[in-house]
Amino acid sequence: MISLPERSVIPYLTAGWPGEQAFLEAAAAAARAGCPLFEVGIPFSDPVADGPTIQRASQQALESGVTVERSLELIRRAVELSGLPAVAMTYANLVYRRGYEKFCQDLAAAGGVGLIVPDLPLEESDELEAASRRAGIDLVQLATPTTPVQRLELLGQRSRGFLYLVSVRGVTGSRGRLDENLDELIARAVASSRVPVCVGFGISTPEQVRQVTRQARGVIVGSALLERLERGEDVEAFLRGLTC
Repeated sequence: MISLPERSVIPYLTAGWPGEQAFLEAAAAAARAGCPLFEVGIPFSDPVADGPTIQRASQQALESGVTVERSLELIRRAVELSGLPAVAMTYANLVYRRGYEKFCQDLAAAGGVGLIVPDLPLEESDELEAASRRAGIDLVQLATPTTPVQRLELLGQRSRGFLYLVSVRGVTGSRGRLDENLDELIARAVASSRVPVCVGFGISTPEQVRQVTRQARGVIVGSALLERLERGEDVEAFLRGLTC
């Protein structure tokens, strides 16, 4: 089960990218930086929610042979090395093909505590939700700036672990400034949700983290982190700077 302290910074990593050892070392760096867990993307050929940085990482990981099976093994190793639990993010085809029960059981065995499937609508998630509960995995739902109020309330009640609030209209990627209506959006999400709210998409600076975590429990940092990882920069220092 997912447990998040106040002002959590959740790093997003792509399984096996930019190489298996670099991925493992990044997970360990996240632990040293004080992150409570890490999110890990299981590569998929059509990552519709992701911007160019994560798409590129996913494609390169696939080309290097990172399958679902290999991803689960790498998650297990990263959890053991870092001491942090993992939340997996992937797409419905991969989960469905492996089988909901088996996927959730295998993820739990690897040290996973949560699962995010951005292209699985709430109306079609009952079977996966039941399988995840049996495996002890929190199925995290996503809300966006265009989510109607009634649906936001439903997502806030159904989500487990935390509610993933997408901060922008569009795909993932670093942005110089956040939407001017984001504070209002976070307030609505927090009021509607029975679980903590974490904000992702576009978060890349300490100032943005401070703004978001005035109301939200935490932030997810993906593209900005992967860009630094790709350039061989100090991942621990970057994450530690965000958590200050």
